[in-house]
Amino acid sequence: MTVPVAESARAARVVTVARRWLGTPYVHQASCRGAGCDCLGLVRGVWREVVGREPVPLPPYSADWGEVQGAELLWQGARRLLRELPPEAARPGDVLLFRMRAGAVAKHLGILSRGRPGAAGRFIHAYAGHGVVESPLSVPWRRRMVAAFRFPGT
Repeated sequence: MTVPVAESARAARVVTVARRWLGTPYVHQASCRGAGCDCLGLVRGVWREVVGREPVPLPPYSADWGEVQGAELLWQGARRLLRELPPEAARPGDVLLFRMRAGAVAKHLGILSRGRPGAAGRFIHAYAGHGVVESPLSVPWRRRMVAAFRFPGT
């Protein structure tokens, strides 16, 4: 499948903007490049630069993302604001959603930065204890991936 040039350019911009966040320290609920963010804060910051103003105010959230209630809060929120697609259809610039362990709610986000989910991919994410990093989309990460999303207009 050929990707239209404008769509490809917008996706490349998402990756470029996300890479500017590399090295930002991990701070729960924050979204300030260079000062601190969590995985959602990274996606929010990229949204602001690529799409525009955030569409809804975000209430405070806990690090467990609804694990106690078993609610897929992060997945539901992503479905409201992003275009969902099968994980295997993700391409650079798309948002990836992960479960941190089998049977748990999905509570981690990253942005695919290179490749495809099935081969030699890389992704950018804010990871507790590491800050914003670009990591290989290794087999353990691919096994945890449950959904992929595209920013509006990309």
